[in-house]
Amino acid sequence: MPTPPRRPWPKAILFDLDDTLWPIAPVIVQAEQTLHAWLQQHTPRVAERFSIDHLRLARLALLASKPEFHLDLGALRRAGLISAFEEAGEDLDLVEHAMVHFFAARNAVIPYDDVMPGLLRLKGRTLIGSISNGNADLQAIGLAHHFQVSVAAHQLGCAKPDAAIFHAACAQLGVAPAEALYVGDDVLLDVQAAQRAGLRAVWLNRTGSTGHLAHGVAPDAICGNFDELLDWLQREYE
Repeated sequence: MPTPPRRPWPKAILFDLDDTLWPIAPVIVQAEQTLHAWLQQHTPRVAERFSIDHLRLARLALLASKPEFHLDLGALRRAGLISAFEEAGEDLDLVEHAMVHFFAARNAVIPYDDVMPGLLRLKGRTLIGSISNGNADLQAIGLAHHFQVSVAAHQLGCAKPDAAIFHAACAQLGVAPAEALYVGDDVLLDVQAAQRAGLRAVWLNRTGSTGHLAHGVAPDAICGNFDELLDWLQREYE
């Protein structure tokens, strides 16, 4: 039986960021602890009245009442701090200082060991971009030079799974959705959403989950890390 012809390399490969290029949960935990320590030092009335858990619960309540904050989690956190500062009678001018402190800690991510070698192996083979619903700053993280385009929900005004955010990234790179490949860790927001937008999609499944079966999603490939992704690309494409 003849081997089916391989496809030409995708003109662009787009990546999710949080939990695809680095683990995010421990970073957020550390960032919230760092922020609360800053509040204790600079705005003690806020820190005494609101624990980390209290601030988190208040944000969730605010998100439930104003779901538009799903598009900008940074704005949600800022709004939560403003409310806490007002209730504690603290100087609102310090909210932005608190946010700067939080974002510095939030962007102190450590990429998975396979990410940097993988990005370097892709260099020159295809255009590289990112699409994220979060507020990671690739410039602050030090990875911006690897990406020709970075599209974030809070900047665009729409978020995954909306096809518009995938189409916007493709348009900025000058490629059609069918010429692009998307790589992400979330079966629904990344894989299913990208496929519905007309892209091929790889599930970067670092945990060995079988979640795609329950959701009826069929990724174009399932890879456990960048090494497996690069191996699949070499087999699948010319």
